[in-house]
Amino acid sequence: MTPMAPTRPTRSASPPLPVSQHHCRIPLRSNLTAAAAARTVVADAIRAWHIPVDPDVAVLLASELVTNAVTHGAPASATFILLTIASDAAGLRVAVHDGSADLPVLENEDPAEAETGRGLLLVTSLSAEWGFYRTPAGKAVYFTLAFPCEGRPAAADELFQPGNSGSTGQTGRAG
Repeated sequence: MTPMAPTRPTRSASPPLPVSQHHCRIPLRSNLTAAAAARTVVADAIRAWHIPVDPDVAVLLASELVTNAVTHGAPASATFILLTIASDAAGLRVAVHDGSADLPVLENEDPAEAETGRGLLLVTSLSAEWGFYRTPAGKAVYFTLAFPCEGRPAAADELFQPGNSGSTGQTGRAG
């Protein structure tokens, strides 16, 4: 295999968080147990770092990204995917790296009729931002959860306002 230069994301504002207060990288076996392991790690990080986000939402979205990576993203020869969790003054960011160059697609089909494919719809609806970028080994898909600000409703309160349509490109913002 010929090594290629890493592709830079087309949007310069997102991929790596600025200075992180907390950061961890956890390799997970690319199998059916990965989502459960990711749920545990994300919940433990939120609790240990005292992160003011809804842990149920963070755990759900991390589980969706890991499930997508195991199901669609990791080539058959891949043994591991990489879960990264970072927190700074603005929020929590969770990313899942896999070995596939295939980028995620938000399906436009009616999710009520589909048997699968609701994962990215959940990520779009419940996160402050989500997106993806290429890595030397494949790609990373991430979401962020913003910390609530004083005098401002929490992000979850804003998500269900009319007109929130989510993402159609590399990054999306709810709210």
